[in-house]
Amino acid sequence: MERLPMTAAGYARLEKELKELKSTARPAVIQAIATAREHGDLSENAEYHAAKEQQSHIEGRIAELQDKLGRAEVIDVASISGRQIKFGATILLADEDTDEETSYQIVGEDESNIEEGRLSITAPLARALIGKEQGDSIEVMTPGGSKAYEVIEVSYSG
Repeated sequence: MERLPMTAAGYARLEKELKELKSTARPAVIQAIATAREHGDLSENAEYHAAKEQQSHIEGRIAELQDKLGRAEVIDVASISGRQIKFGATILLADEDTDEETSYQIVGEDESNIEEGRLSITAPLARALIGKEQGDSIEVMTPGGSKAYEVIEVSYSG
């Protein structure tokens, strides 16, 4: 069984979503199915079929979240230190062509959000950064072509 690395914040977000699905979304769809059943013939009841489809999506997401939470390996980023880039590191990068600086934290797949600076551990840029240190240069293939970056700073904070 493959472990899924994630930060404590990422784990908490998944737990919150699971709780919301179980306590709010699931009961609401069950009520919608019951209401639609009262309308008679189920073979031509669009409300019933829509509610059943929604129930299927909710149950699928619940199962997916339970699986991910069960395989989660929560990594306490605040307890990590050092100069080398590892999971959880926050990295300040400079684009070697434009000198534009960007900051990313390397996180688990389910908590990544590039707009918020959270980069998935499976992303090509994150894979290129792992093991590097401040001052190192990396080159990574992007959809727009090859990009070169310099690691300006590496830090760890929860």
